[in-house]
Order: sequence, then C-alpha cells, then structure tokens
Amino acid sequence: MILSIESSCDDSSIAITNIEDNKLIFHKKISQEKEHACYGGVVPELASRLHAIDLPNILEETKPYLNKLKAVAVTNQPGLGVTLLEGIAMAKTIAVVQDIPLLAVHHLKGHIYSLFIEKEAIVPLLVLLISGGHTQIIRVEGLEKMTILATSIDDSVGESFDKTAKMMGLGYPGGPIIEKLALNGDENRFKLPVPLRNSPLIAFSLSGLKNAVRLTIERLGGDEGMSHQDQCDLSASFQKAVKLHLIQKSKKVFATEPIKDFAIVGGSSANIYIRKAYEELCKEFGKTLHTAPLEYCSDNAAMIGRYAVEAFKKEMFIDPYQIDIVSNKKRQSGTEL
Repeated sequence: MILSIESSCDDSSIAITNIEDNKLIFHKKISQEKEHACYGGVVPELASRLHAIDLPNILEETKPYLNKLKAVAVTNQPGLGVTLLEGIAMAKTIAVVQDIPLLAVHHLKGHIYSLFIEKEAIVPLLVLLISGGHTQIIRVEGLEKMTILATSIDDSVGESFDKTAKMMGLGYPGGPIIEKLALNGDENRFKLPVPLRNSPLIAFSLSGLKNAVRLTIERLGGDEGMSHQDQCDLSASFQKAVKLHLIQKSKKVFATEPIKDFAIVGGSSANIYIRKAYEELCKEFGKTLHTAPLEYCSDNAAMIGRYAVEAFKKEMFIDPYQIDIVSNKKRQSGTEL
C-alpha cells in the first residue's frame, strides 16, 4: 500500500491506496472552508496551523495500515509554501521511520489521476484542468509526458468565481455559491464580454471579465444595493461568459488534436453547467468525455495516491532528505507539465 498526503492549500487529506489493484483502502479529508470564509479567501498562515493539527489527527486513523506500507507520497508542488511544508514534513518522517521510499507528486498531475481512482489509466488523453489556481489544456501521453497546450495568462477559472462571489458579498468558496444562484438567474440579462473572443490566441484570460463584473456591481449600487435577483442574474451571466470562453478556446484545440478521449478535472470541474457544455462539445467533435466523481474534483489525497501507484511502479523515488518545495514558476504553452 501507499500512504499519500495532500496539503497544497486548505484541505488536509490522507489516503491509502493498494498498489496491485488501485483500490482506495482509506481516505479522509478535512476542509478549512469555514475557517477561511470570513476572510473571503485562504489565509496561508492560518491554513498551515490547521494542517499541523488536522494531518496528525487523520494519520492516527491509519495506524492499522502503517506496517503494510511500501511507500509514502506527498504533494510538493505547486501550492502554498507554508502549507506544502506541513505535508512534506510528515511524509519525510514516515519514510525515514518506516524505512520506505518517498514519492514527490505534482499536484496538477494528481488532479489528472483523479479520473482513475480505483480504475485503470487512459492514455493518450486531452485534459482541461480548471481549479482555483490554474486553467490549462494538457495533452497527456504518459506518466512522464504531459504537454501544456493552452494556459491562463492571468486569473484562473476558480479564482474568478471566488472573486466574483466576494465582490457581491456572497462568501467563500465562490464556485458553488455562483453556480447555485445561477440556477434562478437570467444569463442573458447582463452583456458581459467573452474574453479573447476575437483573438486567435489559444489561451485563457479572465481578468477583463472580472473587471466587467465589478463595473456591473457598481452600477447596481454595490454589493449592498443588489437585490437577490440581481445576484442570480449576474451569477448566471458571468457563468455563461466563462463557459463561452472555455468552449471557444477548447474548439481551437479540438480542431488540431486527434486524441478522442477528453477529460475535465480540478475543483471547478464540479460545475454541472460547464460539464453539460462540454458534453455537447465532445458530441460535436466525436470525443468521449471523462470526469472525476464530484467528491474527488477538489484537492484530495486519493488522487495523489493514484498517481503515486504509477510512479511507484516506475521507481520514481526521491531521497527523503532531498525533497523540498518546487518553485511555483508559471509554465507556458508548449512546455512540459
């Protein structure tokens, strides 16, 4: 078995995965959403302190399995430095005390492998990754060959949902709030711009749309002057603009990529409205859509463990005394993930 640890942001999570058949033996996640909600976003130092409390408590529940471990895996990039350190410290300790190999896992690759929890992996695969920190289309040809085909030049999808909700005084996290309000809204009431609509650039950009939302809120009298229907209509209009942007740029990638399997992963992939739009797009281009179960869309250790099983088989181990946080430098289109 492999024990995996995830602490890249505000979710403390540990999982145990069976190497032979990918079966998830144990999985627990403790969310910090309530603690960060009053700040309108994640406070790194607070998140770190909560990880220091929650991770050991979860680990205590895994005691029956510790002597059966063949390796330990941990997220070491990308993420918040102070929170990644909590998971890394625990993983290093387990590796040394148990005398087992250590695997360092790229968080975004973990999201891709959320598709394959308790399943066999599918490659090659095109993946749209939409989360709080990233918006990318990735060509996955294997465990060690993943190429970024398109990426965001500013805000991510998840970040834009959070900031839109914050501007309307709706709380955190914003994605589920906006999606719920949009169900009762008129998506055509506000004519929000679709980013890069007339640009040939195959990339994502949401800062301009976010600014258009801000100006609309100001015209409505600010967050305190908005009615509930205003909130519903603006949520629906914003969500529609995001969808159109994602679909437009995805079409350009689909036109040149022959790979038939396509997937959406990451926290924002739980948005049903966006999922339905991609169901239609995949039908149009003759592609098969894959999505992760809703409980594994947000950050979790099960996805880290699933990737780690494949890495274990390739012996992609790292010295426990050498593992560290990898710099969160922005990777451009055309580069390897």
